[in-house]
Amino acid sequence: MNFLVPWNFHDELIRFGPSSRDNTVSRDFARSYCAEITRSHSENFTVASVLLPRKLLPHFHAIYAYCRWADDLADETGGGAQALELLAWWRRELLAMYAGEPRHPIMIALQQTVKQFHIPPEPFLNLLIAFEHDQHVKRYATFDDVLGYCRNSANPVGVLVLHLFECATDNRMSFSNEICTGLQLANFWQDVARDSAIGRIYLPQEDLARFGITEHDIATKRFTPNFRAMMEWEVVRTRGFFARGMPLLPLLPPQLRIDIDLFIRGGVATLDAIQKVKFDVLTARPRISKWKKAQLLLHAVFGLLTTARGPG
Repeated sequence: MNFLVPWNFHDELIRFGPSSRDNTVSRDFARSYCAEITRSHSENFTVASVLLPRKLLPHFHAIYAYCRWADDLADETGGGAQALELLAWWRRELLAMYAGEPRHPIMIALQQTVKQFHIPPEPFLNLLIAFEHDQHVKRYATFDDVLGYCRNSANPVGVLVLHLFECATDNRMSFSNEICTGLQLANFWQDVARDSAIGRIYLPQEDLARFGITEHDIATKRFTPNFRAMMEWEVVRTRGFFARGMPLLPLLPPQLRIDIDLFIRGGVATLDAIQKVKFDVLTARPRISKWKKAQLLLHAVFGLLTTARGPG
């Protein structure tokens, strides 16, 4: 199948949402539906998927489509009580799939994935907790609170990937969590102004107080030496997550190692971009150029070809 018009989630919600009566789609349609959702949304996935085994692509598509629908249920339906109600419905759909009764096309596609790779429901459920959290929590008192959010919003993604490559050991998942948390934090620091515009501040309140920054400063994009010092502190702290996650690479199957290396390099490059603009993330969003993205891919591939260590 192909979407003949640009993706419109509201149309898809009418088509396959809680009120839908269309529960007779085939597995082939379900897989195609997930593939089209992935291709229509994720440029980064398209780059990474070049290096993935083709036999895994339908499973990545199913997982991505699950996450995409959850994200849109949270952010494209008006938020608040309505979003929470729809996320609760999505949870019921997931649990119905695990009970052997998938109804939604994405769940029909996902059922084969969770069976084949023995994926427990917790990573999928934890992602929903994060989306629900966003509906009623807009501020974080401490850095530990931010890390608690990352444990649900980012870390489950790494766990799901490890399951698809059949290497989800406790040791690997621990290193993966460091990387995924680092990626989430780098995204937060890159998007301080953008998140503030929609009422969310992920910078810990304790850090704002420590450096003498007010929410008004952020909302009015008032870049000061104190703000610069705070962002420099956050960037340095975030680099530590990537450093602690690096030991994961030699423990991975070669094909996955390239992708994870690429994501680590991308996260570090985001921090470098923040540093390059002297930590002023208020007046302009730091970006990684297309050429830089190509360099990251080349470095990741070169690193794989020159390493002598195999997966653990």
